[in-house]
Amino acid sequence: MQPIAIYHEHPDWFKPLFAELDRRGLPYVKLDAAAHVFDPSEDDVPYSLVVNRASPSAYLRGHRQSTFHTLHWLRHLDRIGIPVVNGSQVYSYELSKASQLDLLEELGFPYPASRAINHPSLAAQAAKDLRYPVLVKANIGGSGAGIVRYDSEAALTGAIARDEVELGVDGVALVQESAPLRDGHIVRVETLGGNYLYAIKVYPAVGSFDLCPADACQTTNGVELVRGACAIDAPKTGLRVEGFTPPKEIIEQVEAISRRSGLDIGGIEYLVDDRDGKHYFYDINALSNFVADAPNVVGFDPWVNFVDYIEKRVARGEKRGTASTSGTAANSSLSSQHSLP
Repeated sequence: MQPIAIYHEHPDWFKPLFAELDRRGLPYVKLDAAAHVFDPSEDDVPYSLVVNRASPSAYLRGHRQSTFHTLHWLRHLDRIGIPVVNGSQVYSYELSKASQLDLLEELGFPYPASRAINHPSLAAQAAKDLRYPVLVKANIGGSGAGIVRYDSEAALTGAIARDEVELGVDGVALVQESAPLRDGHIVRVETLGGNYLYAIKVYPAVGSFDLCPADACQTTNGVELVRGACAIDAPKTGLRVEGFTPPKEIIEQVEAISRRSGLDIGGIEYLVDDRDGKHYFYDINALSNFVADAPNVVGFDPWVNFVDYIEKRVARGEKRGTASTSGTAANSSLSSQHSLP
């Protein structure tokens, strides 16, 4: 068996993944997404499967160079027929919140009213027919980065005049309505192989947009989560989490989003707008940091499920040498951890 390639940039986020691979004795290699070379003339690579764990937030750690290099390499792997977990299709969505909303529009699913802009001076104009407060949200973000809330038109126009509005890595941003969260939480639904895996309610700290579940520090009843289950640099952000099972309709919509986007593993987030009681999707996250201390939050260890999925992909011996398709569609029958309610 050729080794599995784990392509990642963060030095610590995936220790639980490596531990589970080691426990099973599966051969793998670590590839550094921040310092990587590929040869466009090659027609094969020495890996049975490439697992893409690159993050759009790499620029926050001084690794801006990994963002689009990863996209180019994944497209190269597509061309030569190398199977990839979270390949170029879903990674393209990972790099564009605007494209995520376009996909939601295609599917007919709800999302917050938004406009895409490519110059800071356009932000106030784009917000003219939106309800304040609004967010200016970088098209390429990660861990809540590049999101600023403006409570009034005066606040936004003032920021524009002071040259304080930034659009992010690719010079594109969303201007989006900031809905009041019903009961103060959002919901993150994790999927694997196109199927529902688990969901959590995430209660953010006041004024924070960092909703990374691996950064959560306690449950809603005040129980401290086991920090050893997280990245060592995960801060105690004040995030609180609890296990949750969404309504069947929402689970079905999440699975449809996952399959249409080519998402093999990842989290899809939605909020319930307290003004109308309706749900709105706002993020398709292909870099899945599972919730900290998952057994105590959702009742099982999702890293085990993830490595089960990786093993099945390897064992299936996906055809090499022709353009690969998303593993999601091919694995839509993969059984989920929980049955639908």
